[in-house]
Amino acid sequence: MSRIGKAIIHIPADVKVAVDGQNIQVEGKLGKLSTKVHDLIKINLDGDKLSFERPDDLKFSRAIHGTTRALVANMVEGVSKGFEKNLEIVGVGYRVEQKGKDLNLVLGFSHPVIYKAPEGITLKAVDPLKISVTGIDKQKVGQVAAEIRKYRRPEPYKGKGVKYVGEYVRRKQGKKTGK
Repeated sequence: MSRIGKAIIHIPADVKVAVDGQNIQVEGKLGKLSTKVHDLIKINLDGDKLSFERPDDLKFSRAIHGTTRALVANMVEGVSKGFEKNLEIVGVGYRVEQKGKDLNLVLGFSHPVIYKAPEGITLKAVDPLKISVTGIDKQKVGQVAAEIRKYRRPEPYKGKGVKYVGEYVRRKQGKKTGK
């Protein structure tokens, strides 16, 4: 058995889970998410416990078993607690400003970059050098954070750019003069 796939998901009291065939809908205080589970996977909902079974031990079945359980566990956590990614901006003259729901990023280009918040994602400029991305869908939160980081990735010589909080940027030595 897959270690992740066989783990039981304990559903908090404030979260409602509805199973309709292969569709799972999870509703909590922060919102509602739904997904369709692969036809190989059997869903077992017993009170406040949710588990998944697979029919055989083939490689694909094992993979989809663990993946399905992880996706549904993330949905349950997302509607109850939510997810957050924090970014920080490093560089002279680099900054971020809040423009309604969107962000105005000044990253050394000849123009400011306006990043529009997608549906279900909250962008917040905590201060001129910090960005907070929050939402209930883990995949969407990570994707938005990666898209913002992609505008100016941290470079290895001075470390300037947009990086995740706590991310280590491996620094390189600059040019040496030959004598």
